[in-house]
Parts: sequence; structure tokens; C-alpha cells
Amino acid sequence: MDVSHILDSLNDEQRNAVASPAQNLLVLAGAGSGKTRVLVHRIAWLMQAEGVSPFAILAVTFTNKAAREMRGRIEELVGMSFGGMWVGTFHGLAHRLLRSHWQEAGLAEDFQILDADDQLRLIKRLNQSLRIDEERWPARQCQWYINSQKDEGLRADNIEHFDDEYTKTMLQIYKAYEEACERGGMIDFGEILLRAHELWLHNPQILQHYQKRFQYILVDEFQDTNTIQYAWLRVLAGRDNQLMVVGDDDQSIYGWRGARIENIQQFSKDFPDTETVRLEQNYRSTANILNAANKLIAHNQGRLGKNLWTDGAEGEPIYIYEAFNEQDEARFIVDRLQDWSNDGNQRADAAVLYRSNAQSRELEDALLRVGMPYRIYGGHRFYERLEIKNALAYLRLLVNRHDDTSVERVINVPTRGIGGRTVETIRQVAREHNCSLWQACVESSNQSLLSSRAANAVHGFLQLIDDMAKACETLELHEKAEYIVQNSGLIKHHEKEGGEKARARIENLEELVTAASSFDDPGMGEEEIDLKSTSLLAAFLDQASLDAGDTQADASEDAVQLMTLHSAKGLEFQLVFLAGMEEGLFPHKMSMDNLVGLEEERRLCYVGITRAKSKLYMCYAESRRLHGDVNLCRPSRFIKEIPQDLVEEIRLKTTINRGFSAGIGNGSSLGSGRSLRNDIEVPNTEISLGQRVAHGKFGEGVVLNYEGQGSNARVQVNFDAVGSKWLVLSYANLEVLG
Repeated sequence: MDVSHILDSLNDEQRNAVASPAQNLLVLAGAGSGKTRVLVHRIAWLMQAEGVSPFAILAVTFTNKAAREMRGRIEELVGMSFGGMWVGTFHGLAHRLLRSHWQEAGLAEDFQILDADDQLRLIKRLNQSLRIDEERWPARQCQWYINSQKDEGLRADNIEHFDDEYTKTMLQIYKAYEEACERGGMIDFGEILLRAHELWLHNPQILQHYQKRFQYILVDEFQDTNTIQYAWLRVLAGRDNQLMVVGDDDQSIYGWRGARIENIQQFSKDFPDTETVRLEQNYRSTANILNAANKLIAHNQGRLGKNLWTDGAEGEPIYIYEAFNEQDEARFIVDRLQDWSNDGNQRADAAVLYRSNAQSRELEDALLRVGMPYRIYGGHRFYERLEIKNALAYLRLLVNRHDDTSVERVINVPTRGIGGRTVETIRQVAREHNCSLWQACVESSNQSLLSSRAANAVHGFLQLIDDMAKACETLELHEKAEYIVQNSGLIKHHEKEGGEKARARIENLEELVTAASSFDDPGMGEEEIDLKSTSLLAAFLDQASLDAGDTQADASEDAVQLMTLHSAKGLEFQLVFLAGMEEGLFPHKMSMDNLVGLEEERRLCYVGITRAKSKLYMCYAESRRLHGDVNLCRPSRFIKEIPQDLVEEIRLKTTINRGFSAGIGNGSSLGSGRSLRNDIEVPNTEISLGQRVAHGKFGEGVVLNYEGQGSNARVQVNFDAVGSKWLVLSYANLEVLG
């Protein structure tokens, strides 16, 4: 068979990776270097050049969207469909294993997946039963502890508390949580991987079967793997299977959620016969942007090493803008975006990236003022919206009445007269009888533990679920969804809210029915989910839980993209703004005091820079209001780490020139030589920013910032003697000097 077409479109390094005969392969793929292309062509090469069966290949990605795209590209390249090939996320593939081997994994056949919100609800309920002080030990902290231990492959029984009060308390909650999940037939996201890992360790015959089957394992975004994911891979790979991992240690930015950069750094040691291939040719950005990224990331230690380059144009310099405050920064960015749009460019080709979600408010206000459409990328996703979660809870109760989180979510939604005291009584019965909330509802009614009114309301809820389940037995999946949406009372419940919000919620519920109607039978091979043992509805609910972890922007009109730097990973735009490039904001103050945290912040900046294809702005403000306080700012060290010959400072007519580099590392306050813009007026007053004023008590100072207009405006003045103060003009009686 002629396989030359597989290599024809690749550069030399990509060919080396695709056609490598190595037992194990580490591909260091720089930003924009075509890593997905290499993965897809590698799979095609294995099948067509080396005669490997598609059933012997396992490909792991980090999002369901990426998995679908990879499968589509493989089929397009090879020219045929391979339904039996396992391509998916870690969680998706591990979930598939558990559905096939639920009994060996010690699970109920109809086990349910808890999403993060339902997990938190369960922990809150357990903390109440354990009489845990919520103020001292918040449920979210307990949730973080449990998930982080599972990411490390640790169960409660594996952890020593050494008489430490914090650890003892967390372990008490962890153990109670494990028991509740076991009792309710539930597993969370972390449990999916941990249980799948234990499945292999405790069942050598099952492990041997999959090791024999999956002789070729390929992993994307390897730098983002955590401890349990890497352990899962190592067990499956064993000694004989071929493992190819693709990643970039310079783009490892998820340490805060368990990703271990050490996995990619030590891969060659764990697999001594590994060949390393570096993909350094970038097909995205201009030379100036790449050179800036290279110089920045070179300040990190312990890198595996690579240098991005392009045979494309040198491009424009990196533009640096020093704003007076966050409002000026937002105004500047929006002005540039308007110029961009007016020049005939697509707004969706422009992105504003920021370190903290709190930064978006000012940008959104500025965009709204000029009527420019924008989209917050990575905001609330479809399956995380309140009305959708409520509808899914009703659907879950059709599958499993003993799903405590679903019972608790909708027992009084819509309101049906079941108040907090009644729910607490039901919880108490569940604890005393060690049973589910559903059973406790039945017991509470039968034993007359509730008032007649409350008992009738609880009985009505139980009857509603049973009646809907009976009515849905013979219906198609989408008909089930439509029946639940219409007959649960959710539509009428949200109609009572009124306004646009209510309409949006109802449209979302209608979209859930559409999602159900387009849901495909997941059976793709002999080892796929057996729909006799788990209904199509259960499979749909599982997929809804898994999809809730994906970050996908909704399709809409042409709009500017706003997002955090973490959300920007994997994306690219012609025009990029990095906003808030200030010490304490980026790098974040929580990461500045230790080398590990600071280097991850620098990698995050590297990711931000390499999102830009042709034009990049870095903006910082002299003063910024964060969390209600106004702070005087210093430019980020990351700006200083980019060579001067690659950057150009933007000087507006209203600016008194001062080089940005002069202020880096300078702790001097405003009023001692820093630049001010003196033609920005406080609306409907005689005061401008940068103007010197006098106050009867505080003396003389300089106007730095303002909010509002006219006599009700508040101004920030940096007084020579007492520092920065916010004053209301109608009371301050400021005297304008000169």
C-alpha cells in the first residue's frame, strides 16, 4: 500500500514523530507546531504503514470535543470509519471500562455520576449530620480535599492523620462521603479514574486483556496529566506496549488542579527506551511574537528545552500600553477593538485575556457602552445551568430512585410545601435507618413522623416521580425528556419568574429535549456499553455529566472573546490583548513568593503570548481597583523579560511620556514623577485627572481616578501628606490649583 500521502504534508520533525520506530516516544510540541496533526497522522501511519488494527489503538485526549475532532480527522485521512477504535478523554474511557466491568469494580450496575455541584450538596448534607462547623470547615474545602486525594490515588484508609486536627476532620468527612456514595450507587469524577485504576490492580486477568488489546497508546496534552492519570497509563502500558505522549512542558498551567509537570519531565526516566522529538516550527504566530515568548520562558528552570521559530513574517512589535487606571485600560482596549472591526476584521478573531475573572467587569462595561457584542468564553455551560440540572435530576430519578442528590435537588422544586424542617426530618430518618432519602420519604410518611400537610406533600412528590416513570416507560429518549420538562412543573415554575431570564431558562429546557433527540446510541463495538443493562436514558445522563467538564463556547453572532488566560489554552486569535499585566495581578500575588508558583505564572504568560497570530498588546495600569480597594501598581516582571527591541510603547496625545521600563520594580507612589493624563475630565465638573487640588484637612494632592459624574462623583486623590483618599465632590470642597 502506498503510504507516502501520510507524510507528504509534514515537516521533517513531524515526519520523524509520525514514522518513528521507537518503542516509546515523547513529542515536545511547541505552541502552534501541529501536535494534533502529528497524533492523527501517527495513528494513520500505524494502521496503513505498519498494519496495526484500529482495535489495538487507544488515543486519550482531555476534552470530548477534542476526541470527536480527532476521530473525524483520522477517518478523513484514512478514508474509512473505525467505530471500534477507543478515542476519548481519561474520564470517558475509564467510565467505559467501569460500565463494562461494574461488578468487578465493586459498583452498582446502575451507578450514577455526581457532578461537582451535586457532590458539594452531598458533602454539605454529610457535614450537617456529622455536626461539622461549616464556618470552620467549609464544604467547598472538604470537596477540594476529597478530590485532591483521589487525584493522588489515595482513599481515606490510605491516609495517616498524625493527630493533626485538619487532617482528622477531613478524613472523617472523606470516610462518610465514601460510605454515602457506596450506599447511593454514586461516583464522582475523581472516583472514575481511581476506580478504573483499582479495577486493573485488583483484577490481573482484566488488566492482561486490555494490555494485550491496546498495544499502541497515544496521549495528547500529556503535561496536564495528574498522578492517577499517569499511574493509569503506566499500568496499561506495562512493559511491552508502545506509548506515545505529546505535550509541552512550557504550557503546563494547571498545577492548581492537580496536573503534575513532573510527569512529562520524568517520562524518559520512567520509560528508558524513549525517543524525544521536538516540534519547534510554529505555523501560527509572527517571528516577533515567537521571539518574545522564547525570551520570556527562558527564565524558567528545569525546562526540557525548545525554541519556537517560523519561516513567516517578522510582523509587528509587541505593543505595550500603560493605562492610568482600569477604566482607561478598558477604554483603550475597546478603542483598538473598534478600530479592528472598522477595518473589516471579524470581532471573533480578537480576544482579551486576563488573569482573574474579576477583571472582566470593567471590560464588559466598556464594551456595553459602545454596543460591541462580546462573549465570555468558558462561562456557565449548558449542563451546569440551574434549570438544566433540575430537569436532569428528575430524569435521574426515573433511572434510580435512590439518587440522594437528585431527590434533595428537586424535592421542593417547583415548590410543593416541603420546607427545610421537613427535609431535615427526612435526612434524620435516612441517617437512623442507613437508607436513601427516597426510602426515608416513604418511612417518614408511613410512620407519621411528619405533619399531615407535610406528609401529603412528600407523598405527592413520590407519586409524581412514580407516575412520570410509568408514563415514560415506552417513550423514546427525547419524548422522555419532553414529558419530564412539561409534567414536572419546571416550565410553569420558571414562567412565574417573568422577563428575559425566564424565557432563557425555558429555551434551555427546550434545548435539552433537542439534545436528547440528537443523542446517538453510544454502542460502537462489542465491548461498549450494553444497553440492556443500562438504558439509553442512563447513557444520556452519563454523557451530560461528562460533557459538563468541556469548555465550549456557544455559537452566536460575531463577538469579541473575553476569557481568563487558563481558558485560552488551545485557542488562537489574530489579535490578542493581555490585560492587567501588573505585579500581584499577573504574576498573581498568591504565586509570587515561591519558584514553582512563579514559573507556572510565567508559563501562563507564555500561553497568552502564543495565542496571538499577528498582533499582541500588553496593557497595565498605574492604579487599579480590585475587590473594592484602589492599589498603586507596578508593571509585571514579565514585560521586563521581553527584550526592548521586540516591543513598542504606545503614546497617546494625552500622555506625559515615561518609559515603562523605568517603573518596573519601582515602588514609588504616584505623584513622584509617574505619568498622568490631564485632559480626561470628571464628567460635569471642573476637575480633570492629573490636576492638583487642595483639601481643607488633607492638604494638596493629585486627582488619580473618579467614579460617577457631577457633584455626586467620587474622586481618588493622592495627597502629598496622607496618601490616597476617595472623596465625594459635594462634600470635599476641593480647591483646584493652577
